[in-house]
Amino acid sequence: MEAEIREEHKWLQRLEGEWTIEGPGPDGSKLTGREKVKMVGGIWAICEGEGTMPDGTHGITVMTLGYDPTRGRYVGSWLGSMMDWFWIYDGKLRADGKALELQADGPNFEKPGELSRYKDVIEFITDDHRTLTAYAQQPDGTWTEIMRADYRRG
Repeated sequence: MEAEIREEHKWLQRLEGEWTIEGPGPDGSKLTGREKVKMVGGIWAICEGEGTMPDGTHGITVMTLGYDPTRGRYVGSWLGSMMDWFWIYDGKLRADGKALELQADGPNFEKPGELSRYKDVIEFITDDHRTLTAYAQQPDGTWTEIMRADYRRG
């Protein structure tokens, strides 16, 4: 059995390649890293990243992304060496097709033992420049940006 490659998978294929990562640290410093994205069967993106964390330690991340045609939703996961929580994504493309919004439940960093809702948005600015912006949902339902990074191919 071979999976049918759909338009949604083609969107994920745009991620394939090697990327440099740059983003602001909490103290105004610049954080840097690299990410390598490979496709499995043309339908799954495996994103392996590494870089310097805000505390100066080395971090490793792995993100998986795919599309579930049965549910009509993007699915995936995220894990990182800096925490022991396994994030499970569920999401969809924005109407303009430029950004993938992925939501997940995760630990509330201000109230240990409680869960909060988070959203990661992968947005293509050009074919060789994309951003990843993370948001935390507030009790009133609004979203607050908690992290942003620029990814450039090459």
